[in-house]
Amino acid sequence: MIEVSNMDSAAHCFHLFHCDFSTNGFSKWLACDSCQGNFLQKQHYQFSDAEENKDTSLNNSSSLEERKCCTGGVDFITLIFTLSAVPLHRMPSAIRECFSVLKPGGLLLLRDYGLYDMTLLRFEPDKRVGFREYMRSDGTRSYFFCADTIRDLFTGSGFNELELEYCCVKSTNRRTGKSMHRV
Repeated sequence: MIEVSNMDSAAHCFHLFHCDFSTNGFSKWLACDSCQGNFLQKQHYQFSDAEENKDTSLNNSSSLEERKCCTGGVDFITLIFTLSAVPLHRMPSAIRECFSVLKPGGLLLLRDYGLYDMTLLRFEPDKRVGFREYMRSDGTRSYFFCADTIRDLFTGSGFNELELEYCCVKSTNRRTGKSMHRV
């Protein structure tokens, strides 16, 4: 939609801000001009536990609240297959950080793994690292949510629920003809 509209006017309507939950730094182009210094000069905020840093605390004052240019200034946040990669014990802090950067009335859009997704059913038992939590071969996690867990996590961080439902999709591999049920 932006590509077909007047780019001059569209550029003034949107302010993109990207946050990375990874333990690896991200490129300069991902942060807004005001935040680039914070991301490039400091080790950024970690939600992953792949490489635990004892000096980085989720309750540390170096959270997003210090980056005043983006705090309370975001209209919407999208978490698309992102939250499931954060360890369960760190999800509440990650969600609170999302809440802290939203404008009043801002929206958070979430799409992630649901219980009984085909991906869950394909994990070997030895890949389980917690309740509904599995480790992929590349070291990333996958958590499989039920609606109540999502509701509790988000309402506990200050969000109001507008819509929460499972998105069930049946896809078929064209080559093998195998049906896959995604939740």
